[in-house]
Amino acid sequence: MNSYDNDTLRVAILDMYEGAENQGMRCIREIVNQFADMQGLALVKDEFDVRRKIALPDLSYDIYISSGGPGSPLESKGSAWENAFFDWIYQVQHYNETPSNTLKKPVFFICHSFQLACRYFNVAHVSKRKSTAFGVFPVHYFADAANDIIFNGLSDPFYAVDSRDYQVTQPQHNLLKKLGGKILAIEKARPHVPLERAIMSIRFNDYMVGTQFHPEADAVGMSMHLQTPDRKKIVVENHGEAKWQSMIDQLSDPDKIAHTYAHILPNFLMDAIKNMETATI
Repeated sequence: MNSYDNDTLRVAILDMYEGAENQGMRCIREIVNQFADMQGLALVKDEFDVRRKIALPDLSYDIYISSGGPGSPLESKGSAWENAFFDWIYQVQHYNETPSNTLKKPVFFICHSFQLACRYFNVAHVSKRKSTAFGVFPVHYFADAANDIIFNGLSDPFYAVDSRDYQVTQPQHNLLKKLGGKILAIEKARPHVPLERAIMSIRFNDYMVGTQFHPEADAVGMSMHLQTPDRKKIVVENHGEAKWQSMIDQLSDPDKIAHTYAHILPNFLMDAIKNMETATI
C-alpha cells in the first residue's frame, strides 16, 4: 500500500448511482481511460457499488473517485451503506495522516458524494433546495482558489453542469482550516434571490477534494443523450423547453463544458501522479 508502480495506475471508482440510469459513470470511465492512455500507463480500474452492495475499495489503489448519484444525502443517515462509506473515508484519512505512509491516497468526491463528505467532515450544512438546480451554470472561485491545482487552466468563472435538489451552505471556516481545507468555489451570484450562495467546491484536506457540480460531464455525449426523444421529453416536462434548448446550446460551446471536462479531473489525476512519483524517489 506504500509503493507505486510507475507503469501501472490503479484507480477505484465508487459508484453511488444505486443502479439508476446515468451518464456520470460513463464519463468518469472515459476520463480515466483517456488519462492513462495519454500518460502511457497500464490501467487497473475497478468499480464498487456502494449503495446497493455496500462495496468499498481497500487501500491498495492509487487514486479514488466517488461519483454523484440520485436521492437525498440526508435520508441515508444511519444506513448500513452510509456508515460503511463514512468508515472508508475515515480509513483513507487516517492513512494519509500517518507520516510513515509517504505515498498518499487522493480522493475526489462528486455531487452526491460531495454532499456526504460535507456531512462526514461536518464543515457545512446540507439541506434541500427550494427548487431543483439543473443546467449549465457559471461557477466562481472563492478567495485564492485560483491557485488550487484542480482549476489550473480554467478562468473565473468557468462553466459546469449542475443537477441537484440539495445544497451545501453555512461553511464552518474554522473547522475547515483545522482540517487543512478551504472553500474553492461558490455558485453564481443571484442579486434578486435573498439566499446564501451555495458552496460548489471544497478542498477538505491536502488529499481530499470535491465538487457539487459534475466536472466529468462530457459535452458531446451529454448533448447526444439530451437529444434522444425519451430524455428530451423528461427534461422538457420537468424544466421546460427553454431550459432544454439552453443546455444544448451551452454544451456546444467549446469554452464551457468541454473546457471544464478537459481540466478538473485530468488536473486531479495529474497532480496525484506527480505526488506519487515524488514520494517514490
